[in-house]
Amino acid sequence: MKNKYVLIVLLAFIFSGCANSVVFVSGTQSHQKLKTEICKTVELEYLLYTPDNYSETDEKLPLLLFLHGSGERGNDLNKVKVHGPPKLIEEGKKFPFIVVSPQCPEGKWWSIEDLEALLNNIIEQYKVDEDRIYLTGLSMGGFGTWEFAIEFPGKFAAIAPVCGGGNKFAVDRIKHIPIWVFHGAKDNVVKPEQSEVMVEALEKVGSDVKFTLYPEATHNSWTETYNNEDLYNWFLEQKRK
Repeated sequence: MKNKYVLIVLLAFIFSGCANSVVFVSGTQSHQKLKTEICKTVELEYLLYTPDNYSETDEKLPLLLFLHGSGERGNDLNKVKVHGPPKLIEEGKKFPFIVVSPQCPEGKWWSIEDLEALLNNIIEQYKVDEDRIYLTGLSMGGFGTWEFAIEFPGKFAAIAPVCGGGNKFAVDRIKHIPIWVFHGAKDNVVKPEQSEVMVEALEKVGSDVKFTLYPEATHNSWTETYNNEDLYNWFLEQKRK
């Protein structure tokens, strides 16, 4: 009886070990699978703008997410106000959007995982119309705009990348999204070809993409872009498909 009990315990130990260990045969190639959970703390500083009527209305409002360029990285949010919608807001412009302008940490690139966490948090906390979320960014933020939209093509009603570039082989994922691309023809920092190849790839998959190439603009194609009221009117015409 004692020996039988020992055998049962030993077998249980062996099978338990097999269930929790990797099974493979030396000298061969085998199919394995990883399933695990990773916890991450996301910390981003950002500027938040709400329209004048935000507190008085129960209506959900459109949201504009703006991604700055590499020169505005750091831990001083005043740097984010140098260009684009945050600059215009600081100068007194009124927008019909909730405007969110995060700051990328110094020495980092836009993390799409972090941006998604931020956007989800904003949606939870504020009166956001999820069918009217718009994304735009300049230079490094233009690259981030392409990447974020390709990674999460179901989140955005429209995007407007400015002097950026992206993965032309993945544009099929965003062919349904209204897209307006901007670039300077004389940009020697991010070559206009970076936008051109994205536009050409989108056209090949049936996207109704718009492309504005400023003939005399260098890398700063964003000032004219964000000063153009037509851009914001175009955004407001779009709803998530």
